[in-house]
Amino acid sequence: MRELRSDALVVFGVTGDLAHKQIFPALFEMEKRGVLKTPVIGVAFPNWSLDRLKRRVADSIRHAMGGQMSRSDQRTLDALLARIKYVSGDYTDPATFVAIKQALHGARRPAHYLAIPPALFQTVIRGLGAAGLAKDARVIVEKPFGRDLASARELNRVAHAAFAEDSIFRIDHFLGKEAIMNILYYRFANSFLEPIWNRNYVSSVQITMAENFGIKKRGAFYETAGCLRDVIENHLFQIIALLAMEAPSTRDYGAVQAEKAKVFEAMRPLRPADLVRGQYAGYRKEPDVARDSDVETFCALRLYIDSWRWDGVPWYLRSGKCMATTATEILVELKAPPQRLFADSQPKHGRENYLRFRLSPDAAIALATRVKTPGEEFVGQQQELFLCEALAGQEMPYERLLGDAMRGNGALFTRQDAVEAAWAVVDPVLKKHDPVHVYKRGSWGPKAADALLGPGGSWHNPGADVENGC
Repeated sequence: MRELRSDALVVFGVTGDLAHKQIFPALFEMEKRGVLKTPVIGVAFPNWSLDRLKRRVADSIRHAMGGQMSRSDQRTLDALLARIKYVSGDYTDPATFVAIKQALHGARRPAHYLAIPPALFQTVIRGLGAAGLAKDARVIVEKPFGRDLASARELNRVAHAAFAEDSIFRIDHFLGKEAIMNILYYRFANSFLEPIWNRNYVSSVQITMAENFGIKKRGAFYETAGCLRDVIENHLFQIIALLAMEAPSTRDYGAVQAEKAKVFEAMRPLRPADLVRGQYAGYRKEPDVARDSDVETFCALRLYIDSWRWDGVPWYLRSGKCMATTATEILVELKAPPQRLFADSQPKHGRENYLRFRLSPDAAIALATRVKTPGEEFVGQQQELFLCEALAGQEMPYERLLGDAMRGNGALFTRQDAVEAAWAVVDPVLKKHDPVHVYKRGSWGPKAADALLGPGGSWHNPGADVENGC
């Protein structure tokens, strides 16, 4: 079934924010490129007319384009709207799934996209199975894939009762970004990197994903998730997998997924001492947030991968809201030369040579190296060899991921064993941890996070402590 393209797309939660902000614009771009060749059946509880849904789709596209649409864009929008059907119904009512089957009008290989709250995943999957809508079909599940190891296993059990593993596509839009995909390419397309990409030459790896805004009226959601579940366990763990994995035998998605899963399985389970949680000042005054909330809006941790390549190398992860800037960067710091031949070889910022990946807001790769300054003395300075990537024309993450799922290409999705192995790493600290540290808005988080790096260690603050760059 893998090589067969889905012949219909069913979008559960079609009236929600995710569909309006991400899915409709992605479908529009797919229509523009001529790769959307199937009907799109929207499903949701509100008793809307088809015309009302189409108006919402059109509003989404116009908003995504800043209100500027050419005649060609309008033709594309008209073509997309002609594909759309709507089924209104309760997900717990078998009649809803009967109506979906009728709307599919004989399609045999539909892709069911669950753009709905996680609490409804199991309900819809069971409904699809009971109605015979899972046979030869695919299901696309939005993160989070459970709240802990036990719930992830239960979700996988329910999903496998209706769908084969290679028909389950666990979608994380982060993996569809061009800069994320470039990590895999850069690692295995360049021969100079492999000899130093190990415990013998790498002293530490830092990953920071900072956002300068708060929870944006998502208090109810954040109270059930927190930064560790929402960002660290999925987004940042996926970056680690790409950085730490061994070379797959082929580019086939099965080989890539197998190597990524091995990274998660080799991660040492976290202890409370490996974790610092923070909460920005004023979070408890946000709508739908408990006045005594201990939910973290910032999380920093120290992680080890017990493998031959990475034994003893600390991985430092940090993410938070209301921080000094919005950026995501990776800093791979290399060990010092074995002999200090030159007295000035200590870098200005206290770092040795490093490789820096900037993933957002722009994409860049930089290598920090020491260069001799002109003159008779052996005096130098650390400079970055800097490549800023132009990503104009790149596919939107949801456009790429939806297209891949409908083609049956699972390379950018997450496999069951990887999901469960990742939860096993964080499970010990989901409930057993220290209280949150309150931190100032616009800062780099609580000072307590500095202790994770040990004496003399310091966090790399994206855009704040490099000598050259964008």
